[in-house]
Amino acid sequence: MSHHYRGADYDYDDEGGVIDPVWLLTICFALGIWLVFNRYQSLLNRAIFFRLAPPPQIKETWTAQKLPEPSLEAHLTTDGLLPSIPLEGRKYITAYDPATAYHLDTVLADTPEEIARKIRLAYDAQKQWIKTSFHDRRRVMRSLKKWLVDNQETCAKVACRDTGKTMLDAALGEIITTCSKLDWLINHGERVLSPEKRYNNLIMFYKSSYVHYEPLGVVSAIVSWNYPLHNAWSPIVAALFAGNSVVLKCSENVVWSTTWFVQAIRECLRACGHDEELVQLVCCYPEDASALTKSPFIRHITFIGSERVGRIVAQDATEYLTPVTLELGGKDPAIILPSTDLEKYISLLMRGVYQNAGQNCIGIERILVHESQYDELFHLFTERADKLRPGHSLKSPGDGVAPVADVGAMISGERFPGLQHAIQDAVEAGATLTVGGEPWMHPYLERGSYFKPTLVGDVNPDSDIAQTELFAPIGLVIKYETVEQAIEIANGTRYGLGASVFGPVKDECLKVAKRLQCGMVAINDFGVFYETSPHVYSQDLPFGGTKYSGYGRFGGPEGLRALTNTKAIVYDRWGWAIQTTIPAVLDYPVRSVTQSWDFISGLVGFLYADGWRTRIDALTKLIRASGR
Repeated sequence: MSHHYRGADYDYDDEGGVIDPVWLLTICFALGIWLVFNRYQSLLNRAIFFRLAPPPQIKETWTAQKLPEPSLEAHLTTDGLLPSIPLEGRKYITAYDPATAYHLDTVLADTPEEIARKIRLAYDAQKQWIKTSFHDRRRVMRSLKKWLVDNQETCAKVACRDTGKTMLDAALGEIITTCSKLDWLINHGERVLSPEKRYNNLIMFYKSSYVHYEPLGVVSAIVSWNYPLHNAWSPIVAALFAGNSVVLKCSENVVWSTTWFVQAIRECLRACGHDEELVQLVCCYPEDASALTKSPFIRHITFIGSERVGRIVAQDATEYLTPVTLELGGKDPAIILPSTDLEKYISLLMRGVYQNAGQNCIGIERILVHESQYDELFHLFTERADKLRPGHSLKSPGDGVAPVADVGAMISGERFPGLQHAIQDAVEAGATLTVGGEPWMHPYLERGSYFKPTLVGDVNPDSDIAQTELFAPIGLVIKYETVEQAIEIANGTRYGLGASVFGPVKDECLKVAKRLQCGMVAINDFGVFYETSPHVYSQDLPFGGTKYSGYGRFGGPEGLRALTNTKAIVYDRWGWAIQTTIPAVLDYPVRSVTQSWDFISGLVGFLYADGWRTRIDALTKLIRASGR
């Protein structure tokens, strides 16, 4: 007998228990939420918040009125890490703001012994990091992205202070690019590094084949100065996500900012419960860098810099056959096809030439335009370039107002005589100089390293200025008569990094793009194969070039996988039923060479011959050989 009780909200049955459908739906909903959370917990994981005080030299206005004398003693007392190291015979690196020439810091350069010690610390720390899950690594990436977004203005100021760039260039080249890199790792890193199933042929139908991407151990990155935040963070976060520890050697030109940027990553690792020694920063002069490039503990080197130094790094890496990715700069062309709307693309071309004071490896260094549109383009460029304002974008003293600056300082004035000489030679050979061509004197920062935005037209494509990477705010305009000639000019340098093709017909642009000898091409755009464009950002593409622009790729799946050991693993699909066996006719010791050959020959014919009649004959041959 059953007893039934009716309540206000639900029914009870002494045999069936709670039967209220709303309650059942609530339980099912909660269970569903739990399953979703369990399955996608990495997506719901919150970032860890951490703080890092800005360096004391970052202020709203220029406060230093003179260059102080470098002081190693002051560095040692505030650092507290190397108090017992004698100063005698030590090298030190002095950091200056290129836009103001004000002193930022003086630091001790690492000795080969200290570099070896840092590599060993990274090696030991990686033994635990390799055990972390992608969930753990994503948490670090999210925390870094959160910190960078929250501190973007300070980070931009730090980059500006150490390189002389403008805040806008820092926002585009440092902040957005790095956020996008982190976002890509968070959303796609695990997919790229997860085991990948591969196809088998007919003879291996009973096998399963996978490719695994395993951490290498300790990897290193030797990076250039033009983007101190992004050039430091990009290789570090990629290495960490791939399960490696990393030793970064920055340029001695940006030791001050890079130290702070790298410290942020170490603080993040510590806040997330990981060993901060996973990331090591090496500050030294090039002559001592062999302690890094020749180390037996380093399993991969990423180098971004000049061709001359890249050759040395590649040669050093042969000591232990260390894989190297080289990005050595370029002489990127922008081909403007006939009948292109020049007004439509002039802003992109300006950005490609003058962004970051022209100090971009994928900056547009040569503009190739058809002779029918040369005058129009040169006039547009001259008019726009002549209005560009060099300067420093942090607030000026006294009025506290941030001055408007289109083009910042260059990293130093050491190359100014060479740039002036190249421009003068081009003019003497018939080129036209309408804008710039010389250093620019700031009205009250007379020691700043400014070079006037420059435009040179009617340039001979074989001249030195058209063949050498300038890495400066200098635009070169070159005429061509036919598209075929434009392609020859574009391919006519030792470099092959990036390129752009502008034109009214997409298919015509694609035809030209496919014939260019380079690693990356943007159609009707600039730099969208990496993140230097002001409106489109992608990290899913490999970055790198060909010829003297180097080899290997960083960025995208190819770059991330380059930081891993690619391991193939094959196992039996149905091991309980079928496994590899050696037919008696092939077993050692071989009984008959003729019989074994007939067996193999028949097998090859059956599997790979064209036509069923031939395959049947081969199968008959195989069966006869195996049955003898």
